[in-house]
Amino acid sequence: MDKTRPIIILKKKGGHGGHHGGAWKVAYADFVTAMMALFIVLWLLNSSKQIQVAVGGYFKDPTGTAKKVGSNMAGTGENFTLSRDNMPKLKDQLQTAIRQVTDFEKLKNHIEMTVTAEGLRIELSESAAGTFFDSGSAKLKADGRDLLITLAQELGQLPNKISIEGHTDSNPYAPSANYGNWELSADRANAARRIMQANGLKADQVTQVRGFADQRLRKPDAPLDPSNRRITLIVLYTIKNSSEEDMKPAPIPPPENSASK
Repeated sequence: MDKTRPIIILKKKGGHGGHHGGAWKVAYADFVTAMMALFIVLWLLNSSKQIQVAVGGYFKDPTGTAKKVGSNMAGTGENFTLSRDNMPKLKDQLQTAIRQVTDFEKLKNHIEMTVTAEGLRIELSESAAGTFFDSGSAKLKADGRDLLITLAQELGQLPNKISIEGHTDSNPYAPSANYGNWELSADRANAARRIMQANGLKADQVTQVRGFADQRLRKPDAPLDPSNRRITLIVLYTIKNSSEEDMKPAPIPPPENSASK
């Protein structure tokens, strides 16, 4: 026997074929994330408008600083405080938002935004057939609801206070009626407040709801003109005190004469 012949030992490996790496874990994690996103989207689609607005507001401002220093509504991506200097930025942003409203082409001639001594005035004026409200009523039409909801969702992101006014033309009610232009103007302003606070405006954001009847006509030389019937939203300026955290609304000056516009 040859003692110099080498001895070869064969070892059989057990198990399932060795290590395959962790790539499957990454793929599984991506799948779980995608499923979670799908469930969130499905939940939001079946949620109320208020929940959708709240969730959208969180992603726009997850730190919650918008309540203190404004929001990125001006399209710059930076927080800002709405003052006399940058109120035109809000006007531009709102005009962009309301263009997305259904039937905007039909409504655009009845919406006017003006930067004034009070702040940004947003006037929603009626047509002869009634654009935003049923004739002689405080019941909002679908177009009026959609527009006010859009405005509420935008303005609700701001720290600025809101004043809401109702105005009528000079067409009187019957002398025997227990309801008149004073009641109608105040009721329409309150109807606007209710729908806006239910869809974006904060509970303490509206500081005034005023009804003026026909005492501040848009067209004094045509007191029966339908455009005298209107709702006016005023986004009031915010003045900062010495402390950056301490902000208050600017004092409200006497309302400007609408006929001067």
